[in-house]
Amino acid sequence: MRGVFITGTSTGVGKTYIAALLAKTLTEKNISVIPRKPVESGCESIDGALMPADAQTLKQAAGYSGKLSAVCRYRFAPPVSPARAARLASQTITTAQLAEACLHESENGFMLIEGAGGFYSPLSADGLNADLAIALQLPVLLVADNALGVLNQVLLNAEAINRRGLDLIAVVLNNIGHNCNECMDNAADLRELLSCKVYVYDQHQDKNLPAGLINTVLGPPAD
Repeated sequence: MRGVFITGTSTGVGKTYIAALLAKTLTEKNISVIPRKPVESGCESIDGALMPADAQTLKQAAGYSGKLSAVCRYRFAPPVSPARAARLASQTITTAQLAEACLHESENGFMLIEGAGGFYSPLSADGLNADLAIALQLPVLLVADNALGVLNQVLLNAEAINRRGLDLIAVVLNNIGHNCNECMDNAADLRELLSCKVYVYDQHQDKNLPAGLINTVLGPPAD
């Protein structure tokens, strides 16, 4: 199964933005992208139905012809972790159910899975984002806010991902609006400390993702 699991060091680091741009770029390369965000909280009610904004963004970016319910099967209104949102709705969602929602009708395409919150954020009644990544056995792309303190955040996440036996293929340092200290070079520091690729993206200035990131996500060509 080809694909990638996109997670973040926290919420609000631009996971969906990077995921959507990645989906769009792959689609433009004539790669059939199967977008999935199996559970989303903080959904707005529109005409009596909960609208998963992140999942809708992924669907549009990928040009996905399937139903929105296939992209995001479980939706909740409270802007809290999906695990807590489900409890508040008196529902029980398991990691196995989330994995099945990701894999359903995904046989013929590149799986692009976005988690919710950070790698260790609670996602279901019996697991974290980490557990869903393990169930899917996909390589991991980590998105982080390129700001002061990100070195610690990325290194902690990288250790957690590696301890779970997963393949961290790249880190994306996303400039999301901070005036970076000119003395700071988080990418250079992380490249010395990590064995995976580290890329920098400025969502206010850059139109395209780094070409190297696309190649990293796709992996080596099949024999």
